[in-house]
Amino acid sequence: MAEPPRVPPEMFRFTTTERADLHTAVLYAFGEANERLETALTVDEVRERLRAVGWYAPVGEQDLAGTLKQLAGWGLLDVIFNHAGSFATAEEYERKNLQYSLTKRGEAAFAGVQHAMAMLASAGALQTAVLDAIADRLGELESLLRDPDPGRNRRIFSSLQELEGHLDGLRNNTKQFNGELQRLLRVEGSDLATFHEVKAATVAYLQEFVTNLEQRGDTIAAALRAVARHGVSVLHARALDGADLPKVPGADHATPWLAARAAKWEGLRLWFAPEEEGAEEEGAEGAVAGGSGGVVAGGGVPRVRQLHDVARRAIVSLLQVLDRITDSRRRSSSAAADFRTLARWFATAPGEDDAHRLWDAAFGLGSARHPHLGHADAELIPAGVPWAEAEPVEVSALLRSRGRTERMGRTGKVRDVAALRAERRARAEKERAELEAAWSALATTGAMRLSQLGELDHDTFGRLLDLLGRALAERPDSLGFRRAVTSDGRVEIVLRAPDDGAVAVLRTSEGWFRGPDYLIDVRAPGAGSRGRVVGA
Repeated sequence: MAEPPRVPPEMFRFTTTERADLHTAVLYAFGEANERLETALTVDEVRERLRAVGWYAPVGEQDLAGTLKQLAGWGLLDVIFNHAGSFATAEEYERKNLQYSLTKRGEAAFAGVQHAMAMLASAGALQTAVLDAIADRLGELESLLRDPDPGRNRRIFSSLQELEGHLDGLRNNTKQFNGELQRLLRVEGSDLATFHEVKAATVAYLQEFVTNLEQRGDTIAAALRAVARHGVSVLHARALDGADLPKVPGADHATPWLAARAAKWEGLRLWFAPEEEGAEEEGAEGAVAGGSGGVVAGGGVPRVRQLHDVARRAIVSLLQVLDRITDSRRRSSSAAADFRTLARWFATAPGEDDAHRLWDAAFGLGSARHPHLGHADAELIPAGVPWAEAEPVEVSALLRSRGRTERMGRTGKVRDVAALRAERRARAEKERAELEAAWSALATTGAMRLSQLGELDHDTFGRLLDLLGRALAERPDSLGFRRAVTSDGRVEIVLRAPDDGAVAVLRTSEGWFRGPDYLIDVRAPGAGSRGRVVGA
């Protein structure tokens, strides 16, 4: 797996110091001098260049000398002694003998700052003209490769450079536009009119871009295949000949240049024709294409098609946002604001009864008028089936509005179900109390033998059997423990078979139970630990 490149730690230190503005201005002064092909500057020339790049504040001799020394210490400037100059005085020798020039690292740092500022000031774009230019350059390369004349190599080199420049522009603009688009989807504008206008314009822009996008992608893929038939290695070899790289003894400029071209070509292939293997030498080129953002060895979806999908999804998302904005402008307040206000009212309700009355008023719900209705054959529905999963009961629509059912004739007066509701509530509370009592009787403070429970109430004994059945239905873990919880998740049992083969006898009011003397621990889920059971 390729490691990310490591940036020298001192390369951009000049942007984080107290004199960051002066350090940056000095670098810009050297960059402006390089534009004029002046590679070395004295202290006085640096001071003059500072004004040219917009630094008008006075700079003392010591401050400027300290800045140049600091930049040289970071490896951004070289200090050069001008032995060819003539100096009239010792002071003139000290001022003009020392010259400063950008190092390779300094040029890279200056280019990095320029690129960062340009990125902050630029806006991404989806330019169909770039796609057309890529197709034109590929067509031109294919026609040039048909001519074996070496005089065409210079034009092949320039066309390949233009093609790579268009590809870099397409990738950078696409990434930047996609980032801006995602930020736009998250923006909540204060001026709804402007917000609506911007998003509507973006939708129109995207719709114009995706028009004929697939056709353009297919055209570029066909042109790529046509160039690949001549051999990608042949293309790069002829471009290398036309590049006229300097021939320096002991330095190999051709190998890294060819590797960079192979990486660019692989990136172009991934964008438009990843399923094409190309010529036989293209497999070797893929091995050096890590700089293009990863290699997909054959197959895959072209990135231009992924871009098409992203644009389509963005159009749908923007239209949905516009619909929500339009709906919110039609309403005096949004549904989200209504629910937030209702939540505050619930939070400040004096009591539970007040909260129930607020619920009924907010959602238009009244007391149920049909708790007496039931299924035609209630015995077909087991008592343990939750109401949400049971078969529905037909309720006449006229029962609520007119107090009538679908039957002929007038129905009787709807009876008062308050007593029925109270009876059902009392029954539910009684069952809950009995359940709590049963769990309290079975709860253990740690692991214990089943025989230690002694005599149990018959209902409690039934709960115990249910717990034992659930535990025995589970598979034991590596230590022989079986774990299970009740259906409501409130009680957990941990069970292990006795090592000594002991037998337990439990007695109830209706008989006795005989079985293995299991080691059990009944508790709330998550309470205690396995260590308690092991140590028992």
